[in-house]
Amino acid sequence: MLRLIPILFCFVIAIGAASPAKAAEGEHPPHLHWSFQGMFGSYDKAALQRGYKVYSQVCAACHSMDRVYYRNLTALGYSEAEVKAIAAGFTVTDGPNDEGDMFERPARPSDHMVNPFPNKEAAVYANNGAFPPDMSLLAKARHGGANYIFGVMTGYEEPPVDAELLPGQYWNRYMPGHVIAMAPPLSDGMVSYEDGSPETVAQYASDVAHFLSWASEPTLESRKRTGFKALLFLLVFAGVMYATKKKIWANAH
Repeated sequence: MLRLIPILFCFVIAIGAASPAKAAEGEHPPHLHWSFQGMFGSYDKAALQRGYKVYSQVCAACHSMDRVYYRNLTALGYSEAEVKAIAAGFTVTDGPNDEGDMFERPARPSDHMVNPFPNKEAAVYANNGAFPPDMSLLAKARHGGANYIFGVMTGYEEPPVDAELLPGQYWNRYMPGHVIAMAPPLSDGMVSYEDGSPETVAQYASDVAHFLSWASEPTLESRKRTGFKALLFLLVFAGVMYATKKKIWANAH
């Protein structure tokens, strides 16, 4: 019995230590149904285009997408002419030219999406010491993926009375630790949708989470098609091998 006392004591201490840690993790974000989930899931091109519009008009002011090229936007349903027009709306630094000088030119489809800041230091300075993460792989880098992104976008609320926030900090129920340096980025009616979709925070958050999921895994649909073909081949092959085995060993005793 005496030997159990230290064990029970350690167990109680562990439970007590785990409780604050669990509280600091933040709440689990709501689990939404996404069209790209499941074996036969695929991206919704209308949602992708709306999500790109939200990203370009809201998120792109602070967050880069270094791993996405403008030419990749054809996967969202844009034509090559539309992609060229989208890219031409941005300016990139190129060179050197024949005189050895750098110069600026309109972006091309072959350029990656323009970074809103020239370097990391400028990004940190412009955001009160917080570095806005690149969004290219955000849906893969965060546990929960699209659900996490949707949760953070919609999880802003007034802090508890006993919470102490520094200037430039905000309370988010789904953020680990609940404290976030990004001001609420979305509000109803801030982005216009031509297809008649609701212009609400929830719809914006859902669409941009959909778009960022595609950015993190643009080959998802082809990967699923390849996987399905491989499974089908293995099933047929297993059937052929079973039939062959039965024929070869049919007269064996």
